[in-house]
Amino acid sequence: MSARRSLDPILRPRSIAVVGASRRKNSIGNAILRHLIEGGFTGPVFPINPATDSVAAVPAFASVKDLPIAPDLAFIVVPKERALDAVRECGEKGVKGLVVITAGFREVGGEGIALEKELSDTVKRYGMRMVGPNCMGVLNTSTAVSMNGTFAPYMPPIGPIAFMSQSGAMGMTILDYASEYGIGISQFVSVGNKTDVSGNALTEYWRDDDEVGVILMYLESFGSPRTFVSLARETTRKKPILVVKAGRSEAGAKAASSHTGALAQVDIATDALLAQCGVLRADSVEELFDAALAFSKAPLPRGNRVAILTNAGGPGIIIADACEACGLEVAPLSEESQAKLREILPEEASVSNPVDMIASASPEQVERATRIVVADEGIDALIASYVPLALEAPLVARAIRDGAEGVDKPVLAVLMSKRGLPQGMAELQESPIPAYRFPESAARALAAMWKHSRWQERPPETVRRFEVDAKRVDEVIAVALDEGRDRLTLMEGLEVLDAYGIPVAPWAVVHSVEGAVATAEQMGYPVVLKPVSADILHKTEAGAVRMDLETGDEVAEAYGFLDALLLETGPNARQEGVLVQRMLKGGRETIVGMTWEPRFGPIVMVGLGGVYVEVLKDVAFRVQPVSNEDAGEMIRSLRGYRILEGVRGEPGVDLDLLAEVVERTSQLVGDHPEIREMDINPFLAFPEADRCAAVDARFRLGPVEEEDEDG
Repeated sequence: MSARRSLDPILRPRSIAVVGASRRKNSIGNAILRHLIEGGFTGPVFPINPATDSVAAVPAFASVKDLPIAPDLAFIVVPKERALDAVRECGEKGVKGLVVITAGFREVGGEGIALEKELSDTVKRYGMRMVGPNCMGVLNTSTAVSMNGTFAPYMPPIGPIAFMSQSGAMGMTILDYASEYGIGISQFVSVGNKTDVSGNALTEYWRDDDEVGVILMYLESFGSPRTFVSLARETTRKKPILVVKAGRSEAGAKAASSHTGALAQVDIATDALLAQCGVLRADSVEELFDAALAFSKAPLPRGNRVAILTNAGGPGIIIADACEACGLEVAPLSEESQAKLREILPEEASVSNPVDMIASASPEQVERATRIVVADEGIDALIASYVPLALEAPLVARAIRDGAEGVDKPVLAVLMSKRGLPQGMAELQESPIPAYRFPESAARALAAMWKHSRWQERPPETVRRFEVDAKRVDEVIAVALDEGRDRLTLMEGLEVLDAYGIPVAPWAVVHSVEGAVATAEQMGYPVVLKPVSADILHKTEAGAVRMDLETGDEVAEAYGFLDALLLETGPNARQEGVLVQRMLKGGRETIVGMTWEPRFGPIVMVGLGGVYVEVLKDVAFRVQPVSNEDAGEMIRSLRGYRILEGVRGEPGVDLDLLAEVVERTSQLVGDHPEIREMDINPFLAFPEADRCAAVDARFRLGPVEEEDEDG
């Protein structure tokens, strides 16, 4: 069944039962019933309470079984000991949707875990859908529904925003904030323990809902990140998704055998996942609503060129700094626009961008200046700021609104004072102009809109599949696991890369000094010697890489050194020989790698490599599978991208090949879930594709884990 059909009984019910409706004024059962009635729910509401004949002047029934019809939706507000019986009665009656407010399940541990499992099984057995348990309810402000099934005593204004919260307390705060600032909410769902209905199910439902223009989420955890990526990629092509993900500061670098594993943290994985499906992440609920307000009112910008209009120089500078910090360009106004501004503004005014109208600017001047600036073809958006030095906020708000009328560009207002702020915002309530109190809020919101605009213009992603020798890699991994090893040797690692079409510098393994010298001469100098041993992981740090060897004598000396070094490692040290490799000079050192996160699966990384990776930490991550667009974006997001692109007359590296290596790595780790960590470090990138090659590879293996499909 589609999300639309299965969730309609919860979000668009035609009739509702409240199981546990109570006469006690301070009880949750009483609050849910009263809020449904006072909110003007458009269908019948049935209180279920065996101890009374009526609740809130509405006739009550002893049981759901006694109802004259099977309601679409039932709110369960009884103690946890009675919740299962109530759910069974709903299933037997034919109820299709449940909102279980009752707490005391998985969140308390112990017996609560088993109780929630039984609850889930019962819901599935009767083919119902359930929000909760342990939630604060749902609402839908549509005039066709008008349902406030939450603790919140007020309905927020009608608007295009749908909101999912994993926290009931945050849900209350969010609805309060929306009501105070006039932010229009279409639907709200507090998912609680997410036993059935999850963020993924709601994303799918809201994706196709014409009454929803913006999706907001407060998340504490992901269930099935891969499912979320797929759904979110489709949804963000139609409408923005904005997320506050709690837990940004929890993770620290973990102990790992690879650079990728050490650098990847859960929060980094979250950022990677959201970035590759076009979801915008906010650092706070305030920032979330700042952006949501802009998305719900203003059109998307066609570019990042912003003009600033103000009646005081200081705020203009602050806004300009905030815009540039957010990746927006404070663009110059045309000569024609500046000439028109000089005609209407005092001589002391500044008509360059930012435009400072000075404190004495009249409402008429504000309106005319707004009209001139937004009409400039070199401007994609306007932030109009006002400090109450002479005029009242409502007059200025009205002037900005009238000046921007009919223009298909985002215009954001900054009313920098409590004085007259509510009245000023009220003037803009029905307009397409979002109003903010602080400059940074407006700049961040506009930057989020520009980022989303670019995402919507991005070509569709393609996850390419390359012709590879997967069977060969299966055999290499099987040998290692059969021998009880959790790491591949360098030789095995290079063989795996070669099987997946990742270019590798020419190499051979030798077992004698004579073999090393002969191989070097056949391969061509200079060469590098490395021990093939799983007991020496960090070869450079151990001094086990002998580089730039130009003669047979140097090769012989290096071979002897490595032989002695391995003996010093320990009597049981494993040595499979010495690897002789053609030394590649020049090029840019990059790293491509992967690590496994329990909730996200394989996380793929690219960055500047060599010995600098842990110092500079200039890397980018994406959740596997990595598309062609993802790979290119990862590389372009690096701080050192210009080094790869070419600076000061030096040619850039083959970026297309580097992106392909990222994609092939993604395919490799997706095909072989036994790979838990890997580094290709360094991968030497050159301007010429045929010179690019990996010179070292590190792999760690582990048991295959099943992905949690809960959303």
